[in-house]
Formats: sequence, structure tokens, C-alpha cells
Amino acid sequence: MADKELRGRMAACVERRGNMSTSFRDVTSWNGGRLVRLLRRAVVIALILIAVLFVGTAWLIGSGVHAASDGALRDQPGDRVLALMACVESPKHTLRARNRAVWALGQLGDARALPVLEKHFTGGECDHDRLLCQHELRKAIRLCRGATNISAWIWR
Repeated sequence: MADKELRGRMAACVERRGNMSTSFRDVTSWNGGRLVRLLRRAVVIALILIAVLFVGTAWLIGSGVHAASDGALRDQPGDRVLALMACVESPKHTLRARNRAVWALGQLGDARALPVLEKHFTGGECDHDRLLCQHELRKAIRLCRGATNISAWIWR
């Protein structure tokens, strides 16, 4: 008797509210489609933003390399790499200018700079008051030995 009564109450509930599974499915498919469109737009916007940031960063790196190179070329006209190498070796330049030249040589990735970079690389801790930055030297040596520089193809 309790079983029949329970079934009767459930049937009455379904009649009053309509078929729950159908209305629930309609609502979720509508919201799901809207949600999918929203997520697609968000992904496209995120990808565009990442691409713009990548290109902008690569452009800034390239302009920094060209600025460092132009400064070195004023002292020693000719080849950019040779001028930057001379800047690194020159005691008349500030440590900051010499570190910037090390960074630029690494970004250029020219193997001709390896002897100069390796000469100053000790492998120890950085002493920015007296020596070239060992971290920048390590990165520059790695790039001059052929490590991948993902942004260089944009500005080279």
C-alpha cells in the first residue's frame, strides 16, 4: 500500500511540474551552447593577447639589441658583433654598458663572441660591483653555442 501511494505522489508531482528530464535537458543544452561560445571567444582573445605580448616583447628585445649595438658601433665602426666584443673588453666602459653588451651578444647568438664571453666567465657567484654578471655571461655563452632563442627570428 505504501508503494502504491508513493508512486501516486510521484506521478502527481511529475504532472504538476512537467517532465523534469526534458525541461532540464533543454535548459542545459541552451546554457551549454552559450557557455561553449563564450569559452571559444575567451580562448581566441587569450591567444591573440599572448601573440601580441610575444611580438611586443620580441620587438623590445630587438630594439634593445640594436641600441646596444649602435652604442658600441659609435666607438668601433664596422661589424656589430666585433664592436660589442670590443665594448665587453674595454675598461673605459662602465660595468653596466659592458653587461649590456654581453646581453646583446647573447641575443645575437654569434659564435665569434664565444672566446670573449668565456674569458670573463668564472662560473662563480655574481659580483656586480667588480665583475661582469656571471648569469648573463652563462646565458650569452649558451645562446652563442646554438641554444634556441625563440624571439630572435622576429627582430633579426
